[in-house]
Amino acid sequence: MEKFFNSDSSYEKWARRAKEKGNDDLFYKKSEKKYLKGLKGRVQNNLSGYLRIGLTALIFLAQCILIILLPRWLQSSTVYFYFILELVSVLAVVTLVNRNQSPSFQLAWISVALLLPISGFIMYYLWGRSGGSKARNNRYIRQQISYGNQFLVHDEENYQKFLAENPVAGRMVKYMETENFPLSAGNETKFYAMGEDAFEDIFAAMEQAKDFILIDFFIVAEGVLWDKMHEILKQKCEEGVEIKFLYDDFGTAIRTRKYFRHILQEEGMEVRVFNPIHRYTGDLYINYRTHQKIIVIDGKEGYTGGFNLADEYANLVERFGVWKDTGVRVRGEAVWGLTVVFLQMWDACGTDGAHVDYLRYRLMPEKYMERSGDTICHVISDGPANQTRNLIEGIYNQMMIYSDQYLYITTPYLIIEEYMIVSLIEAAKRGVDVRIVTPAIPDKKMVKLLTNYNYGALLKEGVRIYEYLPGFIHAKQILTENAAIVGTINMDYRSFYLHYENGIWMSGEQIQQAVYEDFQKTFEESLEITYEEWMRRPRLWKIVQPLLKLFSTLV
Repeated sequence: MEKFFNSDSSYEKWARRAKEKGNDDLFYKKSEKKYLKGLKGRVQNNLSGYLRIGLTALIFLAQCILIILLPRWLQSSTVYFYFILELVSVLAVVTLVNRNQSPSFQLAWISVALLLPISGFIMYYLWGRSGGSKARNNRYIRQQISYGNQFLVHDEENYQKFLAENPVAGRMVKYMETENFPLSAGNETKFYAMGEDAFEDIFAAMEQAKDFILIDFFIVAEGVLWDKMHEILKQKCEEGVEIKFLYDDFGTAIRTRKYFRHILQEEGMEVRVFNPIHRYTGDLYINYRTHQKIIVIDGKEGYTGGFNLADEYANLVERFGVWKDTGVRVRGEAVWGLTVVFLQMWDACGTDGAHVDYLRYRLMPEKYMERSGDTICHVISDGPANQTRNLIEGIYNQMMIYSDQYLYITTPYLIIEEYMIVSLIEAAKRGVDVRIVTPAIPDKKMVKLLTNYNYGALLKEGVRIYEYLPGFIHAKQILTENAAIVGTINMDYRSFYLHYENGIWMSGEQIQQAVYEDFQKTFEESLEITYEEWMRRPRLWKIVQPLLKLFSTLV
């Protein structure tokens, strides 16, 4: 597998093309930074985190073994038991087929049931259904989201103006307004082509904070990037700045020390942890994570993107070559949208049902009057609490459907539903320049196999696919002539169905041009994959990939 992704022939082919173009310096070169200058990153792992995750995995494995062995133990006891289980199995299939859920999800569980005729249906009833603590937690989170939506601000004047001036993009805007992602106008935006560029501005803004700092990451890893942020946050605490720090337990457990949360609390920060990994082992709610990345400073500026708080995201350590991530900074009314998403998840991590004082973090509109940006923004978010209403997936699909000139996508993983593959193909067939960039060097090889398998149908019908040669592209963005989305959303089942995600839909000449230029540079740094090359992939892959496809939603 390693040879296929990084073969000398593929690299040399790209290098020859680059030389012919007179481009000897296409690859990423690290620039000097004020805050990150001279820093050498580190990767440190926490034994207690490994133990917690390992114990959780063992409990789950034990459950699987017991379920698989149970029918064998009981099959000689009575035929009635088997009759009852068969009846339950029929009910499970009927229930599964009639659920308003992803066809891929249904197919995966039916495949499990076929492989394990009795045990598979027990597994489905325990872990595949939406009942039990899953339903209770989703209901609780929906309540927090609903409460937060009351504080969103709808700009009716600019909304109607945009609809009148942009009939195509206006269809997406109307959908987002209907789903409580209101339009905000006149925002200033700044695009970051690399994660380290974003952190430079984040640290500078944090040092100037006077009132509050809101932070939400999926992964927090102790290293030099965290050391620098921690230093600033401690100083801000001493100055009386309020700090709310939210992170996902699974994303952080291994790479922070045992008492990480308690240390921050002792230093004066408010800390909440999303979905502790040990709490819902019995019904796989462990699978539902917050993948969001949000920083809001004094209500004046907000940041989001694909980067996490770990050294590799700023290329301070090397993992899988150059780590390319993108992000965006907003100033203006859109900051409030990011603030609301953060506070909704903050409340979702509470246990007493109490709500935070939203207006405490609201910058009054007159403070934005000095802004003169040209960008229309919709802050978007989604998660499993919405159940069958996959809002962000719908927005992405509309970007594909309404594109007319070009449709560019970067994603570390490409594991999507059939209807979205059809949307990409239809765009290519109507003359849209459709290009997708994925990593040449994968972080998860099994997922890369699935990503590669999805190339075939797209390449055959005219979609162009590139692999980012310098390393691992973790950037999550989509661009058309109408708008761009930059955020945390991968093109895979986890992002669309299992994780809480966020991003910003942006329409404006400056931001769209910045994203467009980054795409052009990324295409130059990447190797285009042809259908003929894809057909020559290893024979073993051709056998394994269709089998993996069956369980793609469970990977």
